[in-house]
Amino acid sequence: MSRFARSPITAVLGPTNTGKTHLAVERMAGHASGMIGFPLRLLAREVYDRVVKMKGSDAEVALITGEEKICPPKARWFLCTAESMPLEREVAFVGLDEAQLGADPERGHVFTDRLLRARGFAETMILGSDSLKPMLKALVPDAEIIGRPRFSTLSYAGAKKLSRLPRRSAIVAFSAEEVYAVAEALRRLRGGAAVVMGALSPRTRNAQVAMFQAGEVDYLVATDAIGMGLNMDVHHVAFASLTKFDGRRQRRLTVAEMAQIAGRAGRHQRDGTFGALHDDGPNAFTPEEVLAIEAHRVPPLEKLFWRQGEPDFASVEALIASLEAKPTSEVLRAAPEAVDLAVLKRLSEEDWVRQRVRAPAMVRRLWAACGLPDFRKLGAEPHSRFVGRLFGHLSEGRGHVPHQWFADEIQRLDNMGGDVETLAGRIAAARSWAYIAHRADWLEDPIHWAERTRAVEEKLSDALHASLTQRFVDKRTTVLLRQIGADASNLPVTIGPEGEVSVEEHALGTLTGFRFTVAPEARAADKRMLLAAAEKRLGGEFRKRGAALAEAEDGAITLAGSVLAWSGVGVATLEPGANIARPRIRLDRSLDVLDPQARAAVQARLDRWFAEQIGKRLTVLGKLDEVTRDPQAGSPLRALANALLEAGGLLPRRAAAQLVEALDPPARQRLRKIGVTIGTLDIFAPALLKPGSAARRRELMGLADAPRDGAAVLPRTAPGADLVHGYRPLGAQAVRVDLVERIARAAHGSRKGRKPFAPDPALATSMGLTAETLGRLMAQLGFRTARGPEGEPQRWIWQGLVAPPKPKAPPRDNAFAVLAELKHG
Repeated sequence: MSRFARSPITAVLGPTNTGKTHLAVERMAGHASGMIGFPLRLLAREVYDRVVKMKGSDAEVALITGEEKICPPKARWFLCTAESMPLEREVAFVGLDEAQLGADPERGHVFTDRLLRARGFAETMILGSDSLKPMLKALVPDAEIIGRPRFSTLSYAGAKKLSRLPRRSAIVAFSAEEVYAVAEALRRLRGGAAVVMGALSPRTRNAQVAMFQAGEVDYLVATDAIGMGLNMDVHHVAFASLTKFDGRRQRRLTVAEMAQIAGRAGRHQRDGTFGALHDDGPNAFTPEEVLAIEAHRVPPLEKLFWRQGEPDFASVEALIASLEAKPTSEVLRAAPEAVDLAVLKRLSEEDWVRQRVRAPAMVRRLWAACGLPDFRKLGAEPHSRFVGRLFGHLSEGRGHVPHQWFADEIQRLDNMGGDVETLAGRIAAARSWAYIAHRADWLEDPIHWAERTRAVEEKLSDALHASLTQRFVDKRTTVLLRQIGADASNLPVTIGPEGEVSVEEHALGTLTGFRFTVAPEARAADKRMLLAAAEKRLGGEFRKRGAALAEAEDGAITLAGSVLAWSGVGVATLEPGANIARPRIRLDRSLDVLDPQARAAVQARLDRWFAEQIGKRLTVLGKLDEVTRDPQAGSPLRALANALLEAGGLLPRRAAAQLVEALDPPARQRLRKIGVTIGTLDIFAPALLKPGSAARRRELMGLADAPRDGAAVLPRTAPGADLVHGYRPLGAQAVRVDLVERIARAAHGSRKGRKPFAPDPALATSMGLTAETLGRLMAQLGFRTARGPEGEPQRWIWQGLVAPPKPKAPPRDNAFAVLAELKHG
């Protein structure tokens, strides 16, 4: 046998579809004996079947999982779940698959233990993600690390709703309820789907996968069990959600988990794609996540969970203490309390249990009983009662489970009636009894009961497969859809003047803009074929409408709030962009029906329309945006322009005092040419206060409570009576900022140095200002009252504006740093 590596311990790391598992199987088969530990029972079974075919007989190949044990007397090759690896056996080759699961809070301590202790006397191979590399260097420094590149390219295909998913797609969900809901939706939309979950028996899972592989259905709905190396002919992986409940809390998937699942798309040399069913919110990929998944970059692991793999059985107390011992390595963390330890603690509090576990052998027996997995997901308390009853039998008399109890429970489960959930629950219960049956020292006739439980589980599995198929597969619809796909042009599709869509005189829905809304009564099973034909034939109409929108006249496009509409139908929305003058124009999801070239043409037309509207109706904002991108403008002017754009063209002068002081004469002159007034109290563009421009400004800023058009002065309680709308609050009134500046200039024109003076009251009176409002305004403008002859108009003295506190000076050559300093100042 040729040398594969220089070290007897080899770590083969890389993303999915790199052939790591295949390599390990080939290496094991080249030795006289071997063992591989897998993360899933389903995967162990899949590889077992493959090795049996390689060796030509099952006489020397063993399968060992919690609920299934095929172990011939002369077995030399063992395929196991990680928990079930018989480490006491000496074999030439040992492999551990998906070793990065050592970071999993629930099962991680098992994988960490195997990583540290499972060794073949000739060769040991650790398989896993690149994220495992720092842990291996710290814990297994003798291991030779070998990288494996992915055979094919994995790329992001964007968000696609269920009705738009390509054939040979797998949709991944994270709860049984969500799996069933997605499968039901696919039955209605696409004729059906196969279902794969970790809780299924291998027989059910294989039957469902065979249905998908044979092309009887084009879609597969699965839990994240699909990410653990199960090989299926999947072209695209779609995430129904990006959050999962991990047993303690609802959390977002890690990048490593996303990459593991997405990597199921594509096989060998064929490229694959991944995406989500949503393009926004918490169930959409971020750009950073997409880049990491496509480049197969996963964050390195910083810790693995550990629990003593060889605990102390001297007493129950010693056993618990050793299981709760802290690891000595800095990269290891004590594992959270698992169900087996929680059950052990509960039972150790029972007097009858403590009386029976005084010898180490009985302590071992108690711990073995506590290792019975909670297949039914009952929780520690109910599960401990079941384990307690089991241990009660194991610790008395001959130490065997009573024949009658076992038989009665199996008989109770031997019932093929009920729905999907009921059958799945019976299979979960049967797994508990299968686990018990495969403990040779727990039953008087373990071989008989293992066969009996296997037969019941197989019957339940067949019933569950039939129930899943009946519930989630409509074969008639699948066949009809394929007929339509082959010859859709033979069915005439009619689009009426009001957008009503019909096929062969069957009304199917309404086409509004680019959105086809199916009529509720058209969802009957006998009309699915017609709906499929309509959707295919509407492609030409969509292309026609896309071309018309790309060449639309200015008057056909309108902006209402944040929605851009074409001929009265919303086609895009404004979202925050570089600034108010350059928002992001996001096409409505209904335009996903267009091809990329048509969408690009529509995007360009709407971008151009908006830019022209800014130029025509909000010229000031457009010119300020030009300033922000002009390197010749200077940092203070660019920063002030940015601040004005962020505030919608109106800014209190105090907020930008440092920038205003830093403006040189050319910069001030440029602002005046743009149409910006640096007033005594405010910096503003008078053109933006006119009714039409003010309305458009409010739409861009998302402002409500519009002030009355043309109002110079508003009651303080009136809608829009605040500075963001262009009105400066002054006591019981709010005065438009351009008129505030007129009064300021008139006051300064009337004063003579710092001598008392009385401004002409006619200007304020004509605007409708009260004496109180005028007084507050004069005070803000830097004047104080002065005594004068009684009965004469109020006199004022100029004392100057109070300078705002100076913030820490930001770098003068960085406009954005100046603006940031203003925000926090």
